[in-house]
Amino acid sequence: MQGLFSHVHDATKRTLAVNGHDVREVPGQVCCGALHAHAGLLEEARALARTNVNAFGDDHEPIVVNSAGCGALMKEYGHLLGDARSERFGRRVRDVTELLAGDAMKGPVAGAPLDLHVAYDPPCHLLHAQGVAVQPLKLFAAIPLLELVPVPGAAECCGSAGLFTLLEPEMSRAVLGAKLERLREAAPQVVATGNPGCLMQIGAGLAAAGIAARVRHPVELLDDAYRAAGRYE
Repeated sequence: MQGLFSHVHDATKRTLAVNGHDVREVPGQVCCGALHAHAGLLEEARALARTNVNAFGDDHEPIVVNSAGCGALMKEYGHLLGDARSERFGRRVRDVTELLAGDAMKGPVAGAPLDLHVAYDPPCHLLHAQGVAVQPLKLFAAIPLLELVPVPGAAECCGSAGLFTLLEPEMSRAVLGAKLERLREAAPQVVATGNPGCLMQIGAGLAAAGIAARVRHPVELLDDAYRAAGRYE
């Protein structure tokens, strides 16, 4: 995320600040190890996980993540490492949409209207692995005029699936192809999804298929609405 989607990090920090969260970066943290785990490199993944558990320490502050694949593994550090400290770490991990939705699920502070038709494509690592379904919808509800466009099969995999794009490219493209045809028919202006693999897979697919839709992380849309509302002046 830091290398390719630093703009999503920036939007994450700004939107959390508007909603009363004091965001700080923890020194000493490293890659979460998700891609290593996907590749079967479990010892390497465990070494990275231990470094992160030590870096974040034993306080109770939530650890916010804007990558569904990273969040899914980090919530399972207890299973990966098999100790109580890692279990406690995992319970602190929150997807950014969980934090913005709030404990009472009231949703984030409202932004200015954005006249957009948006298709939400829930990442498998967010919806199926973490069970986070309603919270991202709260972000869209906080943006007046934004209309969610229903797309059949939106909850199905886009074909990215960790390293699947690299390991099984033909099958990955076939899975993506079905989703692209449904998106072509739905004709959204924006496809929103909260995982870097999905952002790249769907974004590349839209471009290759000549479908005139942009791919964005949900927090980018909320960030746009806050900017339009003058929240950052």
